[in-house]
Amino acid sequence: MAHVPPRSRGSLRVQAERSILSRAIMLPVQQYIHTESVGGLVLLIATAVAIGWANSPWSEHYHHILEHHLTLNAGLFKVELSIEEWINDGLMAIFFFVVGLEIKRELLFGQLSTPRRAALPVVAAFGGMVVPAALYLSLNAGGEAIRGWGIPMATDIAFALGALALLGRRVPLELRVLLLGLAVVDDLGAILVIAVAYSESLDFMQLGLAAVLIGAMLLVNRFGFSHAPITAALAFLIWVAVLKSGVHATVAGVLIGALTPTRATFSREEFAQESEGLLAEYRTSLIIEGDNRTETILGEFEELVKGTESPLERLERMIHPWSSYVILPVFALANAGIELSTDAIREAALSQVTLGVVLGLAVGKVVGITMFPWLASRFGLTELPNTVSWTHVIGVGLLGGIGFTVAIFIANLAFIDPLLVNDAKIGIMGASLMAGLAGYALLRFLARPPASGGGSHG
Repeated sequence: MAHVPPRSRGSLRVQAERSILSRAIMLPVQQYIHTESVGGLVLLIATAVAIGWANSPWSEHYHHILEHHLTLNAGLFKVELSIEEWINDGLMAIFFFVVGLEIKRELLFGQLSTPRRAALPVVAAFGGMVVPAALYLSLNAGGEAIRGWGIPMATDIAFALGALALLGRRVPLELRVLLLGLAVVDDLGAILVIAVAYSESLDFMQLGLAAVLIGAMLLVNRFGFSHAPITAALAFLIWVAVLKSGVHATVAGVLIGALTPTRATFSREEFAQESEGLLAEYRTSLIIEGDNRTETILGEFEELVKGTESPLERLERMIHPWSSYVILPVFALANAGIELSTDAIREAALSQVTLGVVLGLAVGKVVGITMFPWLASRFGLTELPNTVSWTHVIGVGLLGGIGFTVAIFIANLAFIDPLLVNDAKIGIMGASLMAGLAGYALLRFLARPPASGGGSHG
């Protein structure tokens, strides 16, 4: 499933008409970049490299590189983090910024924009968070292990959509929409869990500074001052303040995404009116006024065209490929390097943390994502799309058990003990593999459209 943004596709077509290189390389590359299965494959390769490196004779180099500290000293503030922390607190803040943009878009214009459209994915996501957490807690009710209850709540949208994309037209488009809506709500739940359960002791002075900076960004957005360096500087300062406040730094990314304006400067109608006059003036200037006025008109055209795209759309279109093909693979490279020695696997097999994570992801996800919507449909609160059967929902529930990136991220936050972190990561990878294969097989070989062709209430 390739979903090249229409504006990017139009730009590339113009380039392709004028350049053989663009036609032969850029268009196919863009198709691959916006294909979910390719993003999942890159993430898988990064994971394999991390595991191989961490279990090779050069494993010490792997950990030494990640533990190396880098310092940013800007006078007014100083940030000193290890490379692993720069990745987890810095790069992942950009990933969560993109998540924030997606959540805002879905809430205002997409799958979650009306109660009727939101009901099914919201109920499914709620079940997919509550049941895994409950199963984990049933096995880890005491001690430090209890802090891992948020790990099996997370679904990895990149891998889940990638697995679904491999099925092509064998699954209805509405199923992808359901999985995407479910994942957005799941991401929102994960953000709340990170902010509430996995934040450290709070520095209220830094929180106050973050609030002032957020207020400044709201004013900038309110008055339409869209100067990119200013908003980027404010965003960076908000990240620094949140990082130093004790709230996890990735929450800053979500907040900045939520603050991003969704309204374009010019409507399509306004663009049509303005451009007609400018085009007539441009033709005249070619004959009478010469190059200077011509260039001025082209600059006005440039601003008009940019103004028809909202900041949210533009930023999501620009940053999403970087998030999928750089940030997430780098995160996997830094965090998926788990020890897979005989002793480590034996320890994990006997660990309640591992069992809780596996049970939560591989069993809890599919039970919650399937049973909660089924019960809601019995009470008339939701219904399935015409082309989706309950077997499809079970398949999506299994794919929802692919936890990976966000689950690993929460595991790092939950535990201080490296052994517990390793146990959790082994559980995440084992459960994600089982859930992904089971979900793919079910949707590939067993799922069929509803026989009635109508919406299902049960």
